[in-house]
Amino acid sequence: MEGFGFVRSQPVEFRDLDGLGHVNNAVYGSYLESAKVDYFREIVGVTDLQELGIVADLKITFRSPAFLGETLAIGTRIGQVGTKSLQFEFEFRGPDGRLVAEATSVHVAFDYELRQTTTVPDEWRTRIGAHESRTLARA
Repeated sequence: MEGFGFVRSQPVEFRDLDGLGHVNNAVYGSYLESAKVDYFREIVGVTDLQELGIVADLKITFRSPAFLGETLAIGTRIGQVGTKSLQFEFEFRGPDGRLVAEATSVHVAFDYELRQTTTVPDEWRTRIGAHESRTLARA
């Protein structure tokens, strides 16, 4: 996927469908959360769920339906790193390349012990910067 250095495959399963036979809008949130967790594991090197932080904002724009038997490609990247947050950008594409949905998610670094936001760790910044700059260099 152009502009995305991290892409996750997501098969559409029967349980994901609504009464009209396409993927229910609420399911896309689960899809992108799985893509985000994979990004954290593979790119940022975070595997402990307690280190992942929390979602502060989520917006999904639907462009075309997805159906049972399709495998969606979910492009995931970080468009902005703030002091305490990361802005994720997602693109969902069908097997025929059509745009299914676009999304953004603001993810806040969070200290569960203190129950408060915290700064984005320098190691995250370094890893994200290295990954995303390689993606931009290939585009």
